Amino acid sequence: MGKDYYSILGVSKTATDDELKKAYRKQALKWHPDRNKDSSEKAKEKFQEVGEAFEVLSDKNKRAIFDQYGEEGLKAGPPPSPSGGGAGGHPGFASAGGGFPGGFTFTSSTGGGGGGYHPSSADDIFKHFFTAFGGGGDDLGGGMGGGAGGAGGMPGFSFQSMGGGGGGGGRPRQRFAQQQGASPYGDFAGFGSSQQQDQKPPAIKRPLPVTLEALYSGTTKRLKVTRKQPDASGRLTTTDKVLTIQVKPGWKAGTKILFKNEGDMMENGQTQDIVFIIEEKPHEVYKRDGDNLRMVVKLSLVEALTGFSKTITTLDGRKLKVNNANAVIHTGQESRVPNEGMPNSKTGKKGDLFVKYEVSFPTSLTTEQKEGIKKLLG
Repeated sequence: MGKDYYSILGVSKTATDDELKKAYRKQALKWHPDRNKDSSEKAKEKFQEVGEAFEVLSDKNKRAIFDQYGEEGLKAGPPPSPSGGGAGGHPGFASAGGGFPGGFTFTSSTGGGGGGYHPSSADDIFKHFFTAFGGGGDDLGGGMGGGAGGAGGMPGFSFQSMGGGGGGGGRPRQRFAQQQGASPYGDFAGFGSSQQQDQKPPAIKRPLPVTLEALYSGTTKRLKVTRKQPDASGRLTTTDKVLTIQVKPGWKAGTKILFKNEGDMMENGQTQDIVFIIEEKPHEVYKRDGDNLRMVVKLSLVEALTGFSKTITTLDGRKLKVNNANAVIHTGQESRVPNEGMPNSKTGKKGDLFVKYEVSFPTSLTTEQKEGIKKLLG
């Protein structure tokens, strides 16, 4: 029976050029060996079949022969013709390999022997397809001018350069990032080492408020994100994913955490990154100053003059005593407690704690109090 090219692309026998282009784009991206999750051998086989189906059905002469004689008749070549010459019983058969609608052609990749159809390399078909139909628009109805510019656009893709000009060239170079925190559908890298790549879409930036206690000791944050990503069939669907962030002790406000390709897949095939930016929540007691901490302790006038002992709670819940029994304390005076500040995220070494004192003066004094102070201090 041979292959059914219509079934391979998932189109009807009355499919238009536009429908063929859309079907090929979907199937080619689904089965490309660098992107497909199945075994590489199966993916290569399906990828070749999809390219072969598109190459035949997008050429009116090949399609007419396939519709009449099937795959076997198409590849066997023209039968002997009583009239002789040309392509014989296959009207309009083009032995050069034919190609895309509008005059874009391939040369047969298998070469020599017979007048039958010889499929081109699936990689060449893929490369030339995105060269010819680049542009990023949604109009698939325009004709092509036989070069890399093309008039029709591919919805969702805008490959500006495939490398090597408009000729046969080598296999289009693709790199899909596979790393921790990155989508299995990574960056769709540029084609050709020196050609312009599709511009990476702007990253999605989100604030991540974190308490000072969590920045002191470290913590784990789990965040659910909703994004548009391709499913197994290549169709964009809305999915949820939980991203895990290990907040390290000592991280500062403004620290950025990058998740590559965990955002939405855009129309040009690129996927957005997600960047979370640490925001420090205000604390009711402590204020951060680099790797140091600052706080204010309020003293009564009696404590400032005669001495005090205060107990404060550190960011990790320990009890710390701050006292003075000798010197007189005045407003604005500071004392320094070594190694009780914030940890440095790189070295682990802690800064210092600076305690600033505020002396509260009474709003009024009785006559007796005034006389008593005069006797004591006069």
